[in-house]
Amino acid sequence: MKLLSIETFRLGLNNLRLHKLRSLLTSLGIIFGVAAVICMLSISEGASADEMRLIELLGTHNIIVNSVKPPQNKKTAEGNSNLVEYGITTDDVAIIKKTLSHIERVVPLKIVSYRARYGVNQAELGVVGTTPEFFDVVNVPVARGRGMTDEDMEERTNICVIGEEVRRELFPFKDPLGETLLVERYPTAVPFTVVGILGRVKTAGAPERGVNQRNLNREILVPFSTTLAQFGETTRRSTAGSREYIKMQYSGLYISADDIDSVMPVSRMVQRVFEHGHEVRDYEVKVPLAQLQLAQKKKRNSQLTFGFIAGISLLVGGIGIMNIMLATVTERTREIGIRRALGARQRHIAVQFLVETIVLSTTGGFVGVLFGVLGATLVTHLAEWETIVSPWSVIISFCLSVIVGIFFGMYPAVQAAKLDPIEALRYD
Repeated sequence: MKLLSIETFRLGLNNLRLHKLRSLLTSLGIIFGVAAVICMLSISEGASADEMRLIELLGTHNIIVNSVKPPQNKKTAEGNSNLVEYGITTDDVAIIKKTLSHIERVVPLKIVSYRARYGVNQAELGVVGTTPEFFDVVNVPVARGRGMTDEDMEERTNICVIGEEVRRELFPFKDPLGETLLVERYPTAVPFTVVGILGRVKTAGAPERGVNQRNLNREILVPFSTTLAQFGETTRRSTAGSREYIKMQYSGLYISADDIDSVMPVSRMVQRVFEHGHEVRDYEVKVPLAQLQLAQKKKRNSQLTFGFIAGISLLVGGIGIMNIMLATVTERTREIGIRRALGARQRHIAVQFLVETIVLSTTGGFVGVLFGVLGATLVTHLAEWETIVSPWSVIISFCLSVIVGIFFGMYPAVQAAKLDPIEALRYD
């Protein structure tokens, strides 16, 4: 029986070798189907990876509150300049700290300038006042030098930690550690000594987005107490043909819950605090945990959609295999009759045809995996899209190709086995 099985297997392979072109054309459906599954799932995985990474960077224990400029809350100051007053206040922060439970820490943010220079180099960026806890809540490490300390806050020192792009633009040929840059404060500038450089923060989109829709690579972080002493509450921002004065006590808050189960209840309480304390909606509350859950749901939906569309290619490939194998049964009717007359049983005929379909689908699946990985790599290099080929997508697509071969090859194999030997010998 074992020798007979090996012989049957060899007969199936020999028949495929005798019709190389037909075997290749039959496998193309499986090859392109598997390649389509891997390519589309890798594109979907890569597209959602940036969003997932950025949301996780925000911290799943955090609630983020931003000051937002309301169009109706504008009043004209002296000359042609505009004074805009809005956003988070010290009263809001005091209420949150005093009345809300399950809060581990509240980290303030305050944008005080949008331009800095060193020597002849200058850059448009963001100068943000914050506290030492900021680096922990957003999980952004200081790559070189040091971060802020409590002593910097107490002594209101003029030190700063800069992002990677700030280092590249202001200090292209020099080590910035220990150097002093100038931050614009109309009509003069404030010196800050660079004590630390952030590691490069991964960003996405165009323009680049980073933590809380900001690009930390283009920011200068300074002690919050220093910003109050040096800049006050009013910030001047100049754009093409216009100037704007912004009066804002806080540009943002990071509120960390003590437990992940407390994040959503705390976010609702924070929302109520601002609803009662602000007549106009000059704030927005973001919950990274909710964004993460939504992004994960979108990722699952997109993977199912792309997988279903690509799976249709595999189905078409399977139908192609069935069609060719049915034609092969008709073509080899006399051969089947001779083999049955010489003693071959129905199961031997069925196994021979099934071997051919399995070999076709397995080979097509293997080549399709190679094409799929190559296609994902080409998409990354040519279209500059991030693609991620996950092991599970390769395993599933390959297994599906084998299953498709077995499923669609079973019917032609059974039809061949059921042929009457006498009628098969008479077939012309």
